[in-house]
Amino acid sequence: MGGAGGGAAVAPPQSLTIAYYPAPVARLIEALQRLPGIGPKTAQRLTFFLLKRPADEVKMLAESLTQLKELIVHCGICFNVTEEDPCRICSDPRRDPRIFCVVEEPNDLLAIERTGEFRGRYHVLLGALSPLDGIGPEDLRVRELLFRLETPGVEEVILATNPSVEGEATAIYLAKLLKPLGMRITRIARGLPVGGDLEYADEVTLSKALEGRREVG
Repeated sequence: MGGAGGGAAVAPPQSLTIAYYPAPVARLIEALQRLPGIGPKTAQRLTFFLLKRPADEVKMLAESLTQLKELIVHCGICFNVTEEDPCRICSDPRRDPRIFCVVEEPNDLLAIERTGEFRGRYHVLLGALSPLDGIGPEDLRVRELLFRLETPGVEEVILATNPSVEGEATAIYLAKLLKPLGMRITRIARGLPVGGDLEYADEVTLSKALEGRREVG
């Protein structure tokens, strides 16, 4: 009498669906789901897309992923991602040591670098303050930033954290922390949309944001 209600069939749970697949397929689907923005259906589509690709193409992808973990490290100075430590930016004597740009992630550094407007030094925090997620100052590269700023001659620190709640909180915290050091503390201008990420902003918007930076603290 199960059909008496005439309702639509209920889809089986995702774990049960994966159980129908061969083990290698199920493992890849589960692994892909751990990536940000990848849900169960997208993971399944990607898995079956890879199954259709030539073996050498899939092997190249697997080797690229392995090399990513084996060859890429964080720069011991600025914490950008790099193959060589220190990174090419920190090793470049042409960069202006008097001005620092503080960003959340390596992707943000790359976004600013693409503008061609900034020729100073960078510092990557590797995150932003987020009390709800248990991320405090001790979880970021704040102590290392303070150590770098002890070098004589630093004149300005640009706080280029993202215009999100977490990014703004991080900028406010850093401004208060750095103000006693006596250098100019600025924040990138509001040319960026609130809630957006630097890595998705175009070069013109980022250039204007750098040009219109303001004093904070």
